Amino acid sequence: MLLCIANVLTPDELNLIVSKLATAEFVDGKITAGWHARLVKHNTQMDASAPVGSEVKNLVMSALQRNALFQMAVRPKLIRPPLFSRYQVGMSYGSHVDNALMGDPLMRSDVSLTLFLSPSDTYDGGELVLETPQGEEEIKLDAGAMAVYPSSTLHRVEPVTRGTRLVAVTWIQSLVRDAHEREILFDLDTARQAIFDKYGKTPEFDLISKSHANLLRKWVDL
Repeated sequence: MLLCIANVLTPDELNLIVSKLATAEFVDGKITAGWHARLVKHNTQMDASAPVGSEVKNLVMSALQRNALFQMAVRPKLIRPPLFSRYQVGMSYGSHVDNALMGDPLMRSDVSLTLFLSPSDTYDGGELVLETPQGEEEIKLDAGAMAVYPSSTLHRVEPVTRGTRLVAVTWIQSLVRDAHEREILFDLDTARQAIFDKYGKTPEFDLISKSHANLLRKWVDL
């Protein structure tokens, strides 16, 4: 399931992150790519030892923790510290799939996330493209918005032809491994909340809540 969520960062948080990144050192993005992805990864990313690293990473992590829609859709168990990537004119990231296992301690990547930090009208190109069986999905969101999608998806970043594309990316191990099961739970949760908001605690709400809870018991991997 592809989910786009607006206003993940407040304007103040966004401005602070962008201003901090403007002073940070960026290095070749290939250093964090898998052996096959290195062949098609052409960008830079914030140096892991940058003094501003902890502050900007904590701002993003706090925003993810408080975002109810993200929590409901993804059901995170573990979230990798975000990477901050920069694409300038001519840079791109060719078709690839994210590593299934990453980090220390090792975690499984179930969900990938791109948080856009540059206003969409300040650069051309740079679309995130998901290559799905139903066709290609092009994504280019406003600054402060994010796209969430299964890590099993082939995807790419189109070449930037004007300006600078700045994003934060990270990966999540979900409590629910299967993407289709996460989508079912998300749909049920959305429906039961809508019923509660419109009608209150009805028998229909209780039945959906029962099914939702029992599917959680069936599918959650603690």
